[in-house]
Amino acid sequence: MSKPIVYVVSDSVGETAELVVKASISQFSNSNFEIHRIPYIEDKQMLTEAVLQAKEHRALIGFTIVKPDLRAHLSKEAALHNVPAIDIVGPMIDEMEKLYNKKPRLEPGLVHKLDEDYFKRVEAIEFAVKYDDGRDPRGILKADIVLIGVSRTSKTPLSQYLAHKRLKVANVPIVPEVDPPEELYTVDPKKCIGLKISAEKLNDIRKERLKALGLDDQATYAKMERIKQELNHFHQIVNRINCEVIDVSNKAVEETANTILSLKRKKK
Repeated sequence: MSKPIVYVVSDSVGETAELVVKASISQFSNSNFEIHRIPYIEDKQMLTEAVLQAKEHRALIGFTIVKPDLRAHLSKEAALHNVPAIDIVGPMIDEMEKLYNKKPRLEPGLVHKLDEDYFKRVEAIEFAVKYDDGRDPRGILKADIVLIGVSRTSKTPLSQYLAHKRLKVANVPIVPEVDPPEELYTVDPKKCIGLKISAEKLNDIRKERLKALGLDDQATYAKMERIKQELNHFHQIVNRINCEVIDVSNKAVEETANTILSLKRKKK
């Protein structure tokens, strides 16, 4: 049986929500939960995507969002998709506003102490967002770690997890029809990590993803022939780069991250 998953969704770093979730998990004997953090929510589209991810994994959402319209949208989307969603700070803000007749500032992240460690973490998280999914190849040369993989190999959540360890991570999607950026072949291969996955596992993941989006799970995206084509192309690229490759077929994000951190320590 797979581990129960809780998504932590926030318009800031998400530490407050994660602390509450961890405190709740501690009340369960032999608890073995996974926490997936989605920080820096900026718009309704990001919230809808978070709900769809939670639905796909049959997960619960705990959220700290201060803007009422975003809170309302998340609650609405969660109800629409039958995803349990717990508003951690919203009710407290609302009751304080009523009782003390004061208007809240509605600015995310005010609770944090602005120390050096916090700034490094924020910088790494912002870096991961900016250079996610190959948006800007310049990030490859600036990154501490470059993740390489086909679609649905957990590149984005892995980038965010490592960012909370103060590592700047860029990730590059591999698609047969698109040549990888030239920077991928000029960056130090020791920084690069290929994320391989079995065709069967990827097929299952993509079918579930299409179902969660309300699409036909027989689409080309989830066909075995297409998946094998993408994986062959991926192997050609990582072999050319000559970088480390990790099999993520049966690994949780945390396990993969710990493997990467261990590799990084050894290289030092």
